[in-house]
Amino acid sequence: MADLTTDDVWRVLEKQNFMVIGMVSARGKARTAGVVAYTVDRTLWFTTSENTWTARHIAVHPEVSVTVTIPKRVPLLPWITVPAATITFSGVADVVPANRIPAVALASLTKGVKQGDEGSDGALIGVAVRPAGDFITYGVGVPMITMRDTEAARGRAPSGN
Repeated sequence: MADLTTDDVWRVLEKQNFMVIGMVSARGKARTAGVVAYTVDRTLWFTTSENTWTARHIAVHPEVSVTVTIPKRVPLLPWITVPAATITFSGVADVVPANRIPAVALASLTKGVKQGDEGSDGALIGVAVRPAGDFITYGVGVPMITMRDTEAARGRAPSGN
């Protein structure tokens, strides 16, 4: 098993800009969405519009799961396919108005998006995801060759929240 600390996992998360968030719909059905994410103070942020199904589902059921993939590549041999490393965790999501998103996160997440216009899905909002429990990892903090041994490639670290 990979020897990881909470800080090790957060350092990796802070470098990633994409995550898949799993949620439960109002009808109790599992749903996932890929979102662009930004990490501030051990919270992962993403934006959406207030009337999207993602916002509606999270408002009803704030308990979520998150999977972050970390691409792996063999230097100088890009044609060799290597599975991505992953960090998975459970968390609690909080839907907030855009003015409560940390400024650095808002600037990064809305780069190139015209502000002030409400689209057909309503006003821009933020979603803050705070991990709960442990991070479960695969291929994080281990050499790429070690990923062939699933036991050695797995890791676990407290989320620190």
